[in-house]
Amino acid sequence: MKHIINTDHAPAPIGPYNQAVKTGHLLFTSGQIPIDPATGIMVAGGIREQAIQVLENLKAVLEAAGCVLDDVIKTTVFLADMADFPELNSIYGEYFSEEHAPARSTIQVAALPKGALVEIELVAKV
Repeated sequence: MKHIINTDHAPAPIGPYNQAVKTGHLLFTSGQIPIDPATGIMVAGGIREQAIQVLENLKAVLEAAGCVLDDVIKTTVFLADMADFPELNSIYGEYFSEEHAPARSTIQVAALPKGALVEIELVAKV
């Protein structure tokens, strides 16, 4: 059975999807872009500010499902420009310690919703 997860502490979906779905012992999040959930507006700044907001949004979704960052098994990172990878990697390392770092894929894409520089989705154990 699947259980839908949504929280006011992360941006509301901008389409026909939910922030996350829990099934069995796994949680699958939708991709998060750097929208401030309080304002509904993309955060100002570059990749650093955007990556922090995305990761904070994901933390909020995880918390709504009863999970923490150490429960994350796999992330998929979508970047508008792979030149942003070193800065993204630095911020990412602040959220995921080497000891508990999940598996990760990073992909450069042609464009992201609302002109975002980064989008991240994840899978976590519940």
